[in-house]
Amino acid sequence: MAPTAPTTPTRPEGPTHLIAVAGNSPGVGKSTLCRSLADWMRSTGATVDHFQEADILTRPAFRPVAEEFAGGAHSVRPETLIAATRAYVTESRAAGIDVLVTDALIPFVPSLVAWGHDEPAIARFLREVATAVEPARVTVVYVEDDPATALRRAVDREGPDWENWYLTKLAASPGTRSVHDLPSAAAHLRHETALTHRLLAATPWHVLTVNVADLDALRTAQHVRDHLAAVVDVKG
Repeated sequence: MAPTAPTTPTRPEGPTHLIAVAGNSPGVGKSTLCRSLADWMRSTGATVDHFQEADILTRPAFRPVAEEFAGGAHSVRPETLIAATRAYVTESRAAGIDVLVTDALIPFVPSLVAWGHDEPAIARFLREVATAVEPARVTVVYVEDDPATALRRAVDREGPDWENWYLTKLAASPGTRSVHDLPSAAAHLRHETALTHRLLAATPWHVLTVNVADLDALRTAQHVRDHLAAVVDVKG
């Protein structure tokens, strides 16, 4: 009998970790934090994909999401979101990317609420997403502040045109039609924050909640890096 050739261990496909940054309101600094975390992860020698918020309109894996949203209903079926997320993670692993840093992607709660889905439906959705992204490890970094303060910060930064756009967008969606001004938007976001905490607590993911009320961008980034260093395999 011919000898059996020895097998060479293969390196598992990446990514080793998906870091999903989400915020409870515009103006909490999640995009700034995302950029900082992506730069930090690259500095450790990891290969990193930084999925920016606007990328959902251009990434190939999310083309069905963009097309469905633009199709007239201005909403996306949960199964379309799940399939796109699975495709994105699968393609990233096949490409050998070590870490994904996503901005306002997972857990999709604000979009699902706006489109009229109730808590049990969103909970089912998150269970399916958790299965779809396996075997990638997931850490959700949930950045929060008092919504009234954060919204005012966003308006000061973006201007009154942004305020009008944001309020119009919420008022036009089935799940957020009660919003008509900044106070009602803040009330909605407080409700959504409590909902998100309940939903994330039921997932298998590691969740890091960061209250930025007393933190600037640099201190926020350092705080998150300190915590992530304990759960993400990084060199420095």
